Amino acid sequence: MLIRIVKMTFTESKTGLFLDNFNANKEKIRQSKGCQLLELYQDRNDSTVFFTYSYWASETDLENYRNSNLFKTVWAKTKPLFSKKPEAWSVDRLVGLDQTTVSA
Repeated sequence: MLIRIVKMTFTESKTGLFLDNFNANKEKIRQSKGCQLLELYQDRNDSTVFFTYSYWASETDLENYRNSNLFKTVWAKTKPLFSKKPEAWSVDRLVGLDQTTVSA
């Protein structure tokens, strides 16, 4: 599994446009072959900063999505809204803990 983290900083007046675009396409993105999870986060201290976390079955699945018409359409609407260049990381999970594995 591959985890993709993307940090995006938007012009303040454009965050609503980003959210509209994301909400209109999130189900289609999630249904892309190999996409196992899609989450959107907003920074608590800077409302113009967002992060997407997506889990992919393989790097090939992520690359196929990134080369798809869906990605190209979503990105074409997203890219002009940035106030800073987006940053992206592909990472592997080393440790995962949740409520059921953490002892009090």
